[in-house]
Amino acid sequence: MEKIKVIGFDADDTLWVNEPYFRETEMKFCELLTNGMSLDEVTKELFAIEIGNIPLYGYGTKAFILSMLETGLKITNGNLSSEKVKAILELGKEQINKPVELIDGVEEVLKELFGKYRLIVATKGDLLDQERKLKKSGLLKYFHHIEVMSDKQVADYEKLIKHLDISPEEFLMVGNSLKSDIMPVLQLGCKAVHVPFHTTWEHEQLSEEEIENTDFHKIDSIKELLTFV
Repeated sequence: MEKIKVIGFDADDTLWVNEPYFRETEMKFCELLTNGMSLDEVTKELFAIEIGNIPLYGYGTKAFILSMLETGLKITNGNLSSEKVKAILELGKEQINKPVELIDGVEEVLKELFGKYRLIVATKGDLLDQERKLKKSGLLKYFHHIEVMSDKQVADYEKLIKHLDISPEEFLMVGNSLKSDIMPVLQLGCKAVHVPFHTTWEHEQLSEEEIENTDFHKIDSIKELLTFV
């Protein structure tokens, strides 16, 4: 990977823990709103509404809160009590205020790469939420540029690469999502390193068999990234 000039890092579940907090909030929500339905049925209803709302609200905790409220209204046939509305809002605030827990080895890797490459964050989600987490993480000092995307499609990465004034082969993306962090950049001619996280949102799941590319590598820990660059 001698041509690499810029290394992009996904944020959630690549730099720090994120998805387990969503699943924890989801479970509390489902227990609050069963209303005669099974937990599995509530989970499926919430997931369907989340996916339908992505074009409107994008990603992140605030979008998740709105989807929980909509799901609650649907499950209760519009009779969601003010107490439950308040409880759902509190669940969202509780999630937003969670501490930022770095993935093991992240800061060690960033320290080693800092100054050797331009390091950037390329993530999606709510701008305010991601800026808050970056500030809490203590990692901001390592990054040359922060890009919070509304989505992570080929066109989004193409725009990012143009902004960075580099060619695709000079960009390496590191992330936990095959669908968002790996496949789009490979289609552009960039390189990618997949670092799986033990919990991945269903919407982000993709089979490794769908990726056939020599510029794609999978590692078990972000610490192993140092063996590639």
